[in-house]
Amino acid sequence: MAAEHTSTLRLGTGIAIAFARNPMNLANQGYDMQSISGGRFVLGLGSQVKPHIEKRFSSVWSHPAERMREIVLAIKAIWNCWEGKAPLDFKGRFYTHTIMIPAFNPGPNPYGTPPIFTGGFGPLMTAVAGEVADGFIAHPFSSRRSLLENTLPALEQGLAKSGRRRTDIEVMCATLVVTADTAEAFAASKLAARKQLAFYGSTPAYLPTLACHGWEELHRELNRLSKAGRWDDMTGLIGDDMLAEIAVVGERREIAGKLRARLAGIADSVSITHNRCPDPSHWADVVQALKQD
Repeated sequence: MAAEHTSTLRLGTGIAIAFARNPMNLANQGYDMQSISGGRFVLGLGSQVKPHIEKRFSSVWSHPAERMREIVLAIKAIWNCWEGKAPLDFKGRFYTHTIMIPAFNPGPNPYGTPPIFTGGFGPLMTAVAGEVADGFIAHPFSSRRSLLENTLPALEQGLAKSGRRRTDIEVMCATLVVTADTAEAFAASKLAARKQLAFYGSTPAYLPTLACHGWEELHRELNRLSKAGRWDDMTGLIGDDMLAEIAVVGERREIAGKLRARLAGIADSVSITHNRCPDPSHWADVVQALKQD
């Protein structure tokens, strides 16, 4: 609906869970959305984590960084076939695509192929984005410090591997924003953010952000409570200091400036994450303020 009823808005998946799908499915869906949107679509892919892939999606989890790299390359090979650039002959460790008959070949997309962004958190997955993707989506459980110390160096390693430069990839930071127009709504927004951070903080894969700030013990306690199913007890452990380091917190008029300060020298674009789904007009002035620079 967003693609059909807008003309300038860039839209995309942020993220589609790649390991619950296969490259051909993703190639078809991305190609269709690029056509429907008139060339404004971004195919954003992410891995999720092992328990969810295996126990929620009943899919295979193995060698996640290598698998994500192969998914991106396979999708691009499929699109190259449809664009008439090369026969389909992709043979990888995890995926094989070697058949494309005319009945299933949509032909060249009038808007070209969409860019592929991959999300990542750890160094290996982040490096994959630098090596093969058109863009990188940084995880919202990141602080400025963790982005500078953990994320950007890994991205640079991937870029170097493929002989690319930082200007060859777009870095989009998904950033949790806490704001509202009333005291009651602001308190609700903060509570929702604390719940989200408690969930992330309990997950071993996301420990590096906490480690940047010396919060390893907090992770251990959150992880213990999560295994006991005590989700409500976890929320109260997220203090204002942690909330301010990872989320952007403030009055609506302050948000654009705080986002710039958080992401200066790091991001090319930002994806605002907000758990309470305010009226769409709520963000109009924030977006306008961000555009002014």
